Amino acid sequence: MLAGNAMKNLRRYFVAGLLVWLPLGVTFLLFRFIINAMDRSLSLLPDRYQPEALLGFAIPGLGLVLTLLLVLVTGVLAANIVGRSMVGVWESVLHRIPFVRTVYSAAKNFAEVVFSDSNQSFKKVLMIEYPRKGLYSLAFQTATSLGEVQGRTGEDVVCTFVPTTPNPTSGFIIMVPRKDVIELDMAVDEALKMIISLGVVVPTWQQDRMPELPLVMPADGTAGSDENR
Repeated sequence: MLAGNAMKNLRRYFVAGLLVWLPLGVTFLLFRFIINAMDRSLSLLPDRYQPEALLGFAIPGLGLVLTLLLVLVTGVLAANIVGRSMVGVWESVLHRIPFVRTVYSAAKNFAEVVFSDSNQSFKKVLMIEYPRKGLYSLAFQTATSLGEVQGRTGEDVVCTFVPTTPNPTSGFIIMVPRKDVIELDMAVDEALKMIISLGVVVPTWQQDRMPELPLVMPADGTAGSDENR
């Protein structure tokens, strides 16, 4: 009995230690990889302007600063009329290359969806009944104006992306009637943490954010009266 308790305590202490060091190690390795990759941007500078040539020693992370400045300057140039015309010429050249245009267009569309503030893509976390009625899955709203899909279905549908776990970059595109969609309060990053952790990390729900709504919306989308709650 004493030996069994001792082993349980050792296991508990070992797991507690892992929970401290594993996130730190992963964070350190990830940031070191990013900084080392960004430092390679220093190769764009002439040899006589390299930090080692000027200072006599290397400065870790200086490439990250240079990359951020390069991206910022590019954004300033691309935001004006001259810059937009130059980008248009560059894109027209890339679109004429068979394989390159496919990769470039996909990457550009993805970047516009993720980083643009002009649309509602991936800005809302939804819950839908999938893969069958009575089972629920987390989903992200990707589009609301669906053109032909909207007309063919004859319903007000929402395009949703249902990610897989633990890899949220793959998943399914599902068109769901708006009346069957439950919009959640959780933020996108909270939903991603829940998906990546296999449902272990569950975000705290501050129910007092919207106390006037019932826990579950009725099928007709209208909130019930106080007598039915």
